[in-house]
This record gives sequence, structure tokens and C-alpha cells, in this order.
Amino acid sequence: MSGTLLGLDIGSSSVKATLLDVHSGKAITSATSPSTELTIEAVQPGWAEQHPDLWWEHVCKAVLQIKTKAPDQLKALKGIGIAYQMHGLVLVDAALKPLRPAIIWCDSRAVQLGEAAGKEIGIDTTLARYGNSPGNFTAAKLAWVKVNEPEVYGKAKYLLLPGDYIALKLTGTANSTPGALSEGVLWDFSKNAPALEVCRALGISHEVLPPLVPALGLQGEVSAEAAHRLGIPAGTPITYRAGDQPNNALALNVLNPGEVAANAGTSGVVYGVSSSLGVDRSSRVNNFLHVSSTPDSLRVGMLLCVNGAGSLYRWLRHTWGGGIDYPEMNALAAGAPIGARGLSFLPYGNGAERSLNNAQLGGQLLGLEVNTHERGDLFRAAQEGIVFALKYGVEIMRSMGLAPTTIRAGDANLFKSEVFCSAFTSTLGTPLELYSTDGAEGAARGAGIGAKIFTPHDAFTGLSLKALLEPDAKLVAAHLEAYERWKMRLIGALQQ
Repeated sequence: MSGTLLGLDIGSSSVKATLLDVHSGKAITSATSPSTELTIEAVQPGWAEQHPDLWWEHVCKAVLQIKTKAPDQLKALKGIGIAYQMHGLVLVDAALKPLRPAIIWCDSRAVQLGEAAGKEIGIDTTLARYGNSPGNFTAAKLAWVKVNEPEVYGKAKYLLLPGDYIALKLTGTANSTPGALSEGVLWDFSKNAPALEVCRALGISHEVLPPLVPALGLQGEVSAEAAHRLGIPAGTPITYRAGDQPNNALALNVLNPGEVAANAGTSGVVYGVSSSLGVDRSSRVNNFLHVSSTPDSLRVGMLLCVNGAGSLYRWLRHTWGGGIDYPEMNALAAGAPIGARGLSFLPYGNGAERSLNNAQLGGQLLGLEVNTHERGDLFRAAQEGIVFALKYGVEIMRSMGLAPTTIRAGDANLFKSEVFCSAFTSTLGTPLELYSTDGAEGAARGAGIGAKIFTPHDAFTGLSLKALLEPDAKLVAAHLEAYERWKMRLIGALQQ
């Protein structure tokens, strides 16, 4: 079949669009907007907001870049897929206009409300039916709005996640997916239906939940207004929608139980697929409906998230880099020894960390010797600290029954660093497969599956393996020694 598919990846740092050729399964062109990173507004410590219309503005700019590069191919569009930052809260009124800025994924203001609701329901019930404690997820964020901004809550027609809002702008219709509700702890796995008890425990109305559409399948069609704005055919179907981490897994063909994906973008993630809900009584690792789940064949995405990965490295570049770029930072890190001469970085400076029981530990640099350590040690300690934080979480995942044997990741962000990849394979003890793909390309492949242009098998014929990295036996002991020192310092920091 000829034609193209458009994938949109709505991140908190930027919006990316990729146009995929149906016949070859390969990307034709991509675009990112803006060229610098989007601002996250933090009016108070622990808060994080972005206006949803900012995402739409940059969707339009990215798609118009695609149009400039490949106008004829864009006219042959067969479907659109949307990936998006998870756990955000967008509230719209009866006219489907935003009532306030979105409260995004790394915002921590609702933790106490979510934890109180989890205790009211009971931890065993919460984990068995909803996969997670409400914590600081979308449902708890809505409860915060009700308590603190009752006039806004009173005008709310629908609760939407970020990808739902972009779908609304494309189609003029508000809806969501079961997977999106599960990301907000608003899905009852035992009933395969919205989690009404969570709504009751948080004191929010279930009537703000929008109509549901499948993650893979027809979700709406591009309106004449949006088509004119974007320069794409009116009536183009929206056929796929998923949070960024389930979508990252799909982009890497991680769809079946036992398969595991990783990501080291703004946050650091290890995401494995299971056929059942794993149990961690502290809800440090979270469970969501995976995009490949069906009512007859449950697929659960088991997600371990470290909030600060690329965000930490970006902060180091801006504050300590002195004008150098990321490849230069990576080269300096490679010049430092494993363990960074005793320097440890706790990479927890981006809000409440679920893997630490929602503690807001803050980023910490430990073991600093001003007469010994240089910038390369600092950069290496940061990369190793991110890997070690992921290792700490993977130990929890192993206790829940997920034992990674191979991990797949996109050849991007921190996985561009040899130091990071070496620490990752040596510390986690698993081979690492690096693929030339990203979230926008994954969203385009998802659109092809949802439109039944691709089967889940042939959707990945254009996916290319760039590198297979094995743990280096000569480096494993040194990395594990550095990890144990890092872990002891983490435990000490948590006990303070």
C-alpha cells in the first residue's frame, strides 16, 4: 500500500512530528518545535505547569515544517498517531476550552491527597484493582483543583490527558482511552471499566471522565478547521494514542510479556510488559494498561520512572558546562574513571519520586573533594547516578516478577553516551539493543496498526537495530562497587 502516516510526540520539552512511508516502513522526514526547550512553570516548589495551547502551537509549527519538506507525501496521509507526556491534567469547559494551565507529570502538589485516598480504599484493593496508589497521578491532581480552585472545578466539563487535548484540537471532539485513564489511576482492571471508587475516595465526580475510544483504532477524524491550520487532508483518521512510555515501548516492538524497553530522555524509565498486575505494596513501580492490551488478553506496562535524567544533564550543561555541548560533556565523562573517584550523584531534583515512596529528596552531590574532582568526574557521576537510580528501581521490578534478559532503547539522548551505555549494561547485567527510532516514529507505526494498514508484525519492518551492547566482564565489578557506594549514600540520605 502507498501513502504516509504522521506521528506526533507531545513532550514537556518539545513537540516532534515524523512522517512515515507506509510501503517501506521508514521515516521520510521529521521536525521538532521549538528549537529550544519548552518552559515548565513552577510557581511554587514541587509544581510544574504548561498551557495546553502551547503544545498545540508547536504541533502546528512541527507539522508545517513537515509540509515544507514533504508536501506531496503529506497529502497522501492515511492516519495520525499521538504520543504524549503521561499523567498530566487538562481541564476543559463546556465549550472545550482549557480552564487553567495543565498540571503536568512531574508536579507533586497532589501527593498527600492521593495517598490519603489510597489508604481509604485500602492498599490491597488499590493495587489489585487499580494497579497503583493514586499518589500524584491525574485523579489526585483533579482532587487538588477541587479543593484549592473550586470555581475552576465547577466549570470543568471533561478531564483530559495531554494527548487527549491534542486529539480534541485535531478533531473537535473530546474523548480518551482506557490506557489514559489507567495512567491517571482512573481504571479498574478487575471490571475493565473506569475506577468509580477512586473518584469517590478523592471526592471528584466521575461525570468529568470523557467518552472512551480504543488506543489502537478509529478515534476521530481531522476537522476542516484543523486541516486548514496544518495543511493536511480533512477527514484524516486519528487511529492511535498512548502515553510516552507505552508508546516508546511500541516504537521498540515491546508488546509481549517479558519484553522490556528503556528511555533516558527528560526522565529515565525502564518499562516491561507483563500479562498480570505486579505487586509492590509501596507502589514504587507502577502498572498501566499497555497499548497491546485487549479485553481478552491483558497486557500490563510495568513502569519504573526516575524523574530526572536528561533534565539533570541539561541542568549540568547550563550551569557547569561553560558553553560546551553534550558530546563534549560525554567525552569529559569518558575521561574520568568508573565511580568518578568516589563522587556520587543522587539524581532526584525533579519532584516527588515514586521509586522512593514519593519522597522529595532533591538532587545531591556526595563525596565531593574540591582538590580532586573535575568537571569530567561531575558529568560521569551524573550519568552513573541516573543508571544507578534505574538499577535501584529494577531491583524492585525483579521482586515483582519481571526479570529483564535484554533491554531495548532508542539510540538517542543519554544512550548516545558510551559512558551511560557501559554503566547501564554493566550495572543492570543485561544486553542493550539500540534502535534508530523515537516516540514520533513509534506514534506513526501505532497509527498504521490502528488503521489496520499494518499488522503488529509488519509494522516494524522498517525498524533498524543500530547496536547490540553486551556487559563488559572487565568493567562489571567496578560499576557494581560504585553502585553499592551510591546505594548506601542514598539510604543514608533517605534516613535523614
